[in-house]
Amino acid sequence: MGPTMCFENLVIMSPVKNNVGRGLNFALVNGTTGVVLTQKCFDMYSGDVMLLVKFLKEIPEGTLVLVASYDDSGTKMNDETRKFLTNLGNSYAKQLGFRDSSFLLGAKDLRDKSPFEQFLKNNPDTNK
Repeated sequence: MGPTMCFENLVIMSPVKNNVGRGLNFALVNGTTGVVLTQKCFDMYSGDVMLLVKFLKEIPEGTLVLVASYDDSGTKMNDETRKFLTNLGNSYAKQLGFRDSSFLLGAKDLRDKSPFEQFLKNNPDTNK
């Protein structure tokens, strides 16, 4: 079951809407108006990581960034993508690995870690 993302009581992404996928799921929201700008998912197991890099480079200033992982978010992760995620306020980007779970509400060039993030390290011994 993939993640569901909501903002201001509006479901932006969900399995029911059929717009989430394996890897990293992103929703960009205008930080002033609250209008959803776009939603995208990037397959971090067998997809092209350079598509994610291009997407991250093009995030406009003043944009809120919602990120939720699903299944595998770390296999294709490289130093460049980890740096971009850190710049969004993700304090766990450097350790994000295979089947780890995370979500984040951040913004481009956030100077500190986001107060709205959660991370759960994959543990094959305790997974259900």
